Amino acid sequence: MKPTPETPPPKDINRAIVLRPLASAQESVRDGEARLLEAVGLAQALGLDVAAAEAAPLRQISPRTYFGSGRVERLKDQTEELGAGVVVIDGALSPVQQRNLETDIGSKVIDRTGLILEIFGLRAKTKEGKLQVELARQGYERSRLVRTWTHLERQRGGLGKTGGPGETQIELDRRIIADRIIRLKRELEDVRRTRGLQRRARSRAGLPAVVLVGYTNAGKSTLFNRLTQAGVLAKDMLFATLDPTARQVKLPSGRAVIMSDTVGFISDLPHELVESFRATLEAVTEADLLIHVRDISHPDTDKQKADVLAVLSQLAKDAGGKSPPVLEAWNKIDLLDEATRAGRMRRASVAAEGGGQGALPPVAISAETGEGMDALLAVIDRAAFSATRVITLTLSPDDAGRLRAQIASAGRILEESSDDAGAITLRAELLVEDAARFAPLEPLPEEIRPAAE
Repeated sequence: MKPTPETPPPKDINRAIVLRPLASAQESVRDGEARLLEAVGLAQALGLDVAAAEAAPLRQISPRTYFGSGRVERLKDQTEELGAGVVVIDGALSPVQQRNLETDIGSKVIDRTGLILEIFGLRAKTKEGKLQVELARQGYERSRLVRTWTHLERQRGGLGKTGGPGETQIELDRRIIADRIIRLKRELEDVRRTRGLQRRARSRAGLPAVVLVGYTNAGKSTLFNRLTQAGVLAKDMLFATLDPTARQVKLPSGRAVIMSDTVGFISDLPHELVESFRATLEAVTEADLLIHVRDISHPDTDKQKADVLAVLSQLAKDAGGKSPPVLEAWNKIDLLDEATRAGRMRRASVAAEGGGQGALPPVAISAETGEGMDALLAVIDRAAFSATRVITLTLSPDDAGRLRAQIASAGRILEESSDDAGAITLRAELLVEDAARFAPLEPLPEEIRPAAE
């Protein structure tokens, strides 16, 4: 039957209303609008048709429904008018608030954490990615069993006990989820050990690890494809890339690094995701160099930078304070007009001059057009190997075999030759501390190897 003016259209589970709670005391209207646009992007990344989006002022949070009764009533009318089967709340809802909103509005309600988890579930392709997403989802759902099993709360009676099938089912489901979480963590621990072995093998081969980090949709995957021809998914959408990918990249000096693409960061990154993706995010703290890819054309690029640095700081804290050097790649300069671009370049120059000795200057690039790639690779070449020295050693016949094996294990042998007596002369690239360990065999080590020869 066709809808009449008095009969609202049926609700479409793929049509959504997006609401960004705006607490005036905590964020400005401009900030709320920017976050609203991001929330709309998240909904669209999940394939939802956003019928309406609004930044909603919030005087105080209602324990029952998060919003006040007037806003809830307007939401109900709006979902009926637009036929929206989903309401996305760009905030953190308690299980009770989520359940009550669904009951009062008559549509499915999903909060920011649930939305990001849904996107991650859609994007994960590898076994590791699926394990990490499932672990995050199980942790999220464990607190929401009250919503899942409310239909069983009425099934009481039978033997006159205070409990009943509903409570039994909830406890059973909690136990199932707890067991599942334990198994997933065990499997991910195996992944973590495997990744550690791979990193150590690359280190023994003398290949520094360079990891791309940045806000979601900053252009990391486009840059990764440009440098490695890896062909990973690169789309203009949030969280287009989830599964980590690593490839070897040749540098101007002829040396190589292992470059990895990672999942994008985002403001208020759900705690469940940070915990679940620990095995993947370890690559960040174990890297020799981080490339912070920034969308320099974005109006909130500085705030996005702050969000990324906050996540990096937390990861470094969890790793015992270990923090690799960071090189900023200012991406998407092709989207700037000439005046804005000139201003950004002046900022890069000032940042380089004010960064102090050893600071890495920002590099302006366009991963889409290829502009600035040579400059970026040259800086990566210098930075990734800045903690190494090239030394020349002559090993006596008695110790040649043993010491050569130690040097090959610690770094990379570049050249070697032997004389008739069995002595070995070699040039090796070693970490500064390893070069110092072998220093008694050589009066002075060479200078840090230049980026290009």
